[in-house]
Amino acid sequence: MASTGSDELRTIYQSWADRMAAAPDMDVATLRDLFEEWHRPTAEPTGVTYEEVDAGGVPALWCIPLEAAADRVLLFTHGGGFVVGSIATHRKLAGHLAKAVGARALVLDYRLAPEHPFPAQLEDAVTAYRWLLGQGIEPGHIVTTGDSAGGNLAISTVLKLRDDGDPLPAAILPMSPWLDMEHLGKTLESNAHTDALVSRPILEGMAGMFLGESGDPTHPLANPLYADPAGLPPMYSCAGGHETLQDNAERFHEKARTAGVDATLEIVPEMQHVYTFSAGRAPEADATIAAMATWVRPRLGLS
Repeated sequence: MASTGSDELRTIYQSWADRMAAAPDMDVATLRDLFEEWHRPTAEPTGVTYEEVDAGGVPALWCIPLEAAADRVLLFTHGGGFVVGSIATHRKLAGHLAKAVGARALVLDYRLAPEHPFPAQLEDAVTAYRWLLGQGIEPGHIVTTGDSAGGNLAISTVLKLRDDGDPLPAAILPMSPWLDMEHLGKTLESNAHTDALVSRPILEGMAGMFLGESGDPTHPLANPLYADPAGLPPMYSCAGGHETLQDNAERFHEKARTAGVDATLEIVPEMQHVYTFSAGRAPEADATIAAMATWVRPRLGLS
């Protein structure tokens, strides 16, 4: 049974869904204002400071835990359907993960759709990664991570780097990744009654803004379910058992394992989309963050 600490996230999700349903013509600016509440279910992580930075032309925020290894970095891309979300909504979640790992996190304020459709977001993430290398951070000391659309970017950034011949990061940590731009997943229907927020109309609307009028929903860097995962670094994915995007994580996990990638998947029963947002308040979120940190630390060369 889901903990009471996870209730706030579901309550906020249901509120957003109800407000969007009541205003089907909601403009993008209002939608973004609505999602700025996303930080509320996350407890403020103790012992973490923040610093704004220009990451090669991409605005970003450092999350710096006390005693963190300065030369280990989590490159964090926030969720929000490539349309909403910000460094403000996600800094606390990134801070919790960074603190558990013992590394800094760099949260990107990448360009958003519809003003900047695909591949603008991917370009910004790749730019920031290369900026980190230019700052003297070794590729094996970097992890790409993010939630939902940001989980997509955590994967697609590494796919792009591989295709371009860049040195790859140590690992990938996608949380509830949104990968399926065709909306074909079985849990989109089977979990429709348990997911408080993510529905087919929302996905269709955000995918349309992300891809633009002539975008291809099967492009492997927009929809990694069409990508060849061969050669990717180790990957730890998680998703909630009540979310409609559960099978996005499952399908890419199986595709990666078949391609020989060292892949781990955690599905937590009764949890909502990006349930790790309940960090510091719900034991399920804290347990997953702790498990991710335990898994990734040796891959970053941290004891």
